[in-house]
Amino acid sequence: MSTYRWMIVLVLSLFISCCAKAGTYSLNLRYQPSKEFPSLQQKIGPSLGIAPIKDERPEILYVGIHNPLQGLPQRFRSEPFPLEKAIVDLLSGAFARRGIKTIPVSGWDGKPESLKDMETDSVLLIEIRRFWAEGKAAPFKSNLKTSIQFVFHVGVKREGRVFIRNMEVEREMTFFSVTPERVETMVNQILTDIFDNFLSNPY
Repeated sequence: MSTYRWMIVLVLSLFISCCAKAGTYSLNLRYQPSKEFPSLQQKIGPSLGIAPIKDERPEILYVGIHNPLQGLPQRFRSEPFPLEKAIVDLLSGAFARRGIKTIPVSGWDGKPESLKDMETDSVLLIEIRRFWAEGKAAPFKSNLKTSIQFVFHVGVKREGRVFIRNMEVEREMTFFSVTPERVETMVNQILTDIFDNFLSNPY
């Protein structure tokens, strides 16, 4: 590539980075299953209690940030907000489509001994360990790294047991520029991978 063309690319890259507007952008979280889960209801039962999510992230207001070459950073938050609501809504919808009724429960200590007192067939407790997307701009390219980690605690009354699954995905990609749309796409792809894996084999 000629020096002249390199200069054009550099100017365009700097222009896009400098023109990125600072502020807070909402990421529309979606979960569109890529597979079927024929044994899900058999394992979970007709009713599932969902305990309040434990959000253990150091930053709970946002789910990501983009740092341009110049100017103020762009921050991202989940839609629905807060993140706990988004996760519950996505999973409740997935369970409902497979004939499993989800019922909010006020609390669960995560111990198998307390399952006999539950009015549902199973109970689910989720810990959010990580949920963060970070974009960094550089001349000619921008890097986007996203890391999501959930710990699922599934208590099954008829088994008298609690099963724990740790699910984490980290992904990194390079773009000409990081946009809210690209962040949203990457986050939703990771959510689909995690939820598909979990629902295929909840325990």
